Amino acid sequence: MSISRILGILLVVGGIALVAVGYYASHAAGDAIRTFFGADLSKETLWYLIGGAAAIVAGIFVLGSHR
Repeated sequence: MSISRILGILLVVGGIALVAVGYYASHAAGDAIRTFFGADLSKETLWYLIGGAAAIVAGIFVLGSHR
């Protein structure tokens, strides 16, 4: 197994973990109360979601270019 394939798998798995953390953080008491009153999610939660999505896309790109 090549290094680029391992890197792609690690990016996808890490991205999924970050999205999961962001998802559960968005349902935490602080963010739930904040969104109930019309405010946006906290910056930390958004960074987890955005960073996780970017890592998943990068991982898929690395795996797809590994032919």
